[in-house]
Amino acid sequence: MNYMDNIWKLYANRFFYNLIPAYVIERLFWEQRGMSIQMVVYTEIIFAITVVLLEVPTGIIADKWGRKKMIVLSALLECFMFLILLFATEFWHFAAAIFLAGIGRSASSGSENAMLYDSLLLSGNEQSFEKYLGRLNVWDFTSAIIAAMCGSFLANRFGFELNYWISFVSMLVSVCAAMTLVDPFVKSSTDEQVEIKTYIKASVFFFRKNPGVCLVVLSGMVTGAALNFIDEFWQLYLNRLEIPVIYFGLFSAGIMFIRVPGNLFAHVLKKRFNCRTLLSVVTAVFAAGFFYLSVMKDYTGLAVIFLICLFSGIIEPLSNGYLHHRIDSSMRATIDSFQSLGLNAVLIVSGLGFGFLSSKFDIFGGYGFLGLACGVFFVYFVIASKKVVE
Repeated sequence: MNYMDNIWKLYANRFFYNLIPAYVIERLFWEQRGMSIQMVVYTEIIFAITVVLLEVPTGIIADKWGRKKMIVLSALLECFMFLILLFATEFWHFAAAIFLAGIGRSASSGSENAMLYDSLLLSGNEQSFEKYLGRLNVWDFTSAIIAAMCGSFLANRFGFELNYWISFVSMLVSVCAAMTLVDPFVKSSTDEQVEIKTYIKASVFFFRKNPGVCLVVLSGMVTGAALNFIDEFWQLYLNRLEIPVIYFGLFSAGIMFIRVPGNLFAHVLKKRFNCRTLLSVVTAVFAAGFFYLSVMKDYTGLAVIFLICLFSGIIEPLSNGYLHHRIDSSMRATIDSFQSLGLNAVLIVSGLGFGFLSSKFDIFGGYGFLGLACGVFFVYFVIASKKVVE
């Protein structure tokens, strides 16, 4: 069987999974329904806690019972999330929707990367993982750009709710695309019943044995968590600068498009520079960029957001490739899930600091906290990675 067909099916699934015009006005829609910044951060923490609790179990299930099932489940849960948000008026409505989204995210995170890598492995193209993962992300950004451009126009002309209905339909198409995937056959070292403790011990042993992998994965967690607060709160940043909603789609499309070069050329940069150098530069840019956003409360901050997003493009292909080239297929989704678990653990901690300072100094104070966190990690990474990261 030609498992390369799975790549195109994954592309289609991710395209419609991210064709979500609701995201371009999501925070304004939530604010319109009575949600404050701190309440939104609480829902982010609920999302992160849900993922932390379920990430590893769903990774184990994906390794033992099939990655396709988890990808389909993820898209279905996202459908239910949008239905709830359409009629949400209370905090617990939003919390319930985000809880379902957390289950869906934990179901798909390790499964998609594992299916991508093993499809390439069975086709003899596993060394091109960073290239294909970058292209998969480009499909994400392409659909997000289309959604953003259309979403801001529709929201400005027809109101916010129409975007949520379109997002729901798009997610249904994603479910259909996911159902066409074929699980790559990977021989497991055991056919016994799933034992979570055994998988956890093996995964912990892997990370303890590979300190370089830990540092690379941790860099992806820290920068990924920081980037999350740009993706989630740029709408409020633009709102504070009194930029009209009609331009939100253009800005959203811009911060998606600017990540494309990094994803497309991460595998090329990896051949010219070592991983330690690339990650050090990106972390330094993040630290300086978020400090700038907290201090300069003007339009120049928009250029800095674009700069952060530009450098962020290489992070996921680089850190995921560094990890997947060093793990066995029988536990690929499980160990990948540990990476997502760590990301959401960092997100919880950073969310508490971001939410507290945002309540005191608005969105600018939250970005100042992220600048400090990235700066501290930059110093740690430069010192700790000297002999263990290639």
